[in-house]
Amino acid sequence: MPEHERKEERRRLRPAPLLFEPSEATADPEHFFDLESIDDPRALLSRSTELALAFRAAADRAVEFQAVAAAQLADPRRFDRLTPADVAERAQWTEDYAKKMIEFGRDLLRGSDVP
Repeated sequence: MPEHERKEERRRLRPAPLLFEPSEATADPEHFFDLESIDDPRALLSRSTELALAFRAAADRAVEFQAVAAAQLADPRRFDRLTPADVAERAQWTEDYAKKMIEFGRDLLRGSDVP
């Protein structure tokens, strides 16, 4: 997929802003982004779909940041570089997964498609 298409796809995956809930609302285990107060099923489906897409986009974006950070930490040009095992330990990953994430991060950095 060309870079401009990837960027366009990311923009489409951000349909709803993720806002932090007030602390008193998060204390109530039944409260979730005020969805429980929506009575109209059409509105509930619409808003919950927006949130689900936004959470997926946020998770994808966070993984890209993880990959970039892993690649930067493992960069052989750094005097304090970490081994894949060290990266894995810090991120609570397996070493194989850390190697894949480091390579993914390097690909992102090479493509200047940095998150």
